[in-house]
Amino acid sequence: MEAFIEKFRKKYHIPATDLQLLIDCMQEIHFKKKEIIVGEGEKNTNLYLIKQGIWRGHYLKDGVDTTIWFASAGEAAFSVWGYADNSASPISIEVCCDSLAYCISGQDLNTLYSSSIELANLGRKLMEQQLLSTENWLISSGSPRAQERYLTLIRDTPELLKYVPQKHIASYLWITPQSLSRIRAKIKC
Repeated sequence: MEAFIEKFRKKYHIPATDLQLLIDCMQEIHFKKKEIIVGEGEKNTNLYLIKQGIWRGHYLKDGVDTTIWFASAGEAAFSVWGYADNSASPISIEVCCDSLAYCISGQDLNTLYSSSIELANLGRKLMEQQLLSTENWLISSGSPRAQERYLTLIRDTPELLKYVPQKHIASYLWITPQSLSRIRAKIKC
């Protein structure tokens, strides 16, 4: 079984047969580095399963680009607003490195959910995981030690260091790039 499928199954707690049924209904798409999947203010109801690569969710406010999440191989990526509410997204989703993902439209996904209780449960689990990730991010942002947040991030997603600019990682950690440089220098000692 491919590594991304196993990672996805473990993260979202779904049987291999349900995941394969979903993937069979999806289209495989290649994305280039810096490609915008969802632009701020745009509506996108698609669900993406990342097979290879790293994506980030971010927003721009008062000229400051703030990263709020990263997704990598074995994870789902989507605009919560488009997925759950069919509305415009206040964030952008950008590809950080050349990527490969499976895609299904919201309309096709809802038809699929209607056809199977197992797949409807998959949709529920995706949203539950999104909520858990968001709350964990909010809780960890209050952590007194940016170094702890950084170490957790690179432990969970080490490929970020290879493909994501330091300024985006710093933004996600709610610190400056200079502070992140000091943390990285301290860790190397």
